[in-house]
Amino acid sequence: MKHEKGNPERGGSKGLPGQVVLVLQGGGALGSYQAGVYQALHEAGIEPDWIIGTSIGAINASLIAGNEPQDRLVRLKEFWKRMEQNPVWNFRTAFPGFNEKLSYWSTVTHGVPGFFRPNALAHFGDSYPLGADRAGFYSTEPLERTLNELVDFALVNRCMPRLTVGAAHVRTSRMRYFDSREGELTVKHVMASGALPPAFPAVRIDDELYWDGGILSNTPTEAVFDDNPRKNSLIFAVHLWNPHGSEPTTMAEVMNRHKDVQYSSRIASQIVRQQQAHRLRHVINQLAARIPESERTNPAVRELMSYGCPTRMHVVRLLAPQLEHETHTKDIDFSPSGIMRRWEAGYAHTRSMLARRPWEGEFDPLAGVVLHEDQEMMQMAAE
Repeated sequence: MKHEKGNPERGGSKGLPGQVVLVLQGGGALGSYQAGVYQALHEAGIEPDWIIGTSIGAINASLIAGNEPQDRLVRLKEFWKRMEQNPVWNFRTAFPGFNEKLSYWSTVTHGVPGFFRPNALAHFGDSYPLGADRAGFYSTEPLERTLNELVDFALVNRCMPRLTVGAAHVRTSRMRYFDSREGELTVKHVMASGALPPAFPAVRIDDELYWDGGILSNTPTEAVFDDNPRKNSLIFAVHLWNPHGSEPTTMAEVMNRHKDVQYSSRIASQIVRQQQAHRLRHVINQLAARIPESERTNPAVRELMSYGCPTRMHVVRLLAPQLEHETHTKDIDFSPSGIMRRWEAGYAHTRSMLARRPWEGEFDPLAGVVLHEDQEMMQMAAE
């Protein structure tokens, strides 16, 4: 089927303050929370104009961008159904959390059908010559087949919605954002975004190797702030790792909190810096309006005025909760209960936020970036 390329600069959903952007963090099995977020948006008639993802966020993003709106939720459900690790026995009543432990060991030893499988050669010793394209404890060939079955990359490259996936360039340690607005995306770009070392091997694109973008920037909101031209935006930033948490008192809690700190990324400091930068752009814009018309033709004045910007970005932060009995292995908890509970949490949180519509109302005219977060949800996630 031939798909015509759409207009990537189209506006957002009716009644919303600009283009709708969905930003999806990396986090393995935690990504089912993102699917619940999308379900709530979809049921509310809000489809993203642009999706930016890293790692599992890139996979979820491709499932959305690579299907027609009426098929997107079906494909997400199919993908996450394939990810489920079903233990043979159920000890939930007598031993809370035991099923999750069974799921963990099943994932470590056997992989996840449709996602990754063990690479036996990787256990021949850490100096065994695997080759740059196979140097990982697991093979992600099953993921490539799954994505080719569930994602129509001709639709992805139609750019409706626009898709951006982040990956880390192995040789230079630089972040690279592959963007359907700028060039054709394939299954390899999505896989590169999720190639987390040392578990998964790097993916080669245009003769260069790439790893999971999360090792450099796990919350790729920066791609929206740095976009050119800037546009009024409603950004749903979906976080899988808790930036806030209690002091750990056991080694298990230390390992769990360490992962949260490591992968929650720099979103808080990014938002503060962007709020400051956008405020200055608004100040420049208002000062420029006071310059006499006769001075505006001066090249030097025009250049200075160009630093002004009237756009406003509303950032709605959605944060996955910490589940009962959750440990540092939560990102490979592909148990049916873990997937279901996170999906349901994403759905409930997003419905609550949509009911509030915090982006409506009066705001400081100099505020170019406005952050909205559910304080009750943040408190629950931290507990």
